[in-house]
Amino acid sequence: SSPDELRAPEKTTMEIVNVGSVKVARLTAQPGWVWSECIAPVVGTSSCQAHHLGVVQSGQLRVDHEDGSSETLSPGDVYQCSPGHQAQVVGDEPCVMIEFDSQTAATFAKD
Repeated sequence: SSPDELRAPEKTTMEIVNVGSVKVARLTAQPGWVWSECIAPVVGTSSCQAHHLGVVQSGQLRVDHEDGSSETLSPGDVYQCSPGHQAQVVGDEPCVMIEFDSQTAATFAKD
């Protein structure tokens, strides 16, 4: 089925589906995707201020948190990221994630 909304900043596809009053998003970040290069110019902040809750379907994503910690998310990983992070795709495969936070689905990468 077709998404209810589509956003496509550089190297990014965000497909949003409305499920009743809840928004769910499929986020695809292409190889070479770096938050500071692809999303920061759209949202105008120095780090991602969105809360993320989701699961990785394919590919890998490295997340660097403001507290200095980092993690690499892989297929099957369930994640929760608080505001104040950077991220980038690892390797040459797109990273596909399903986001369950309605607020993030409604606002992420939206100008």
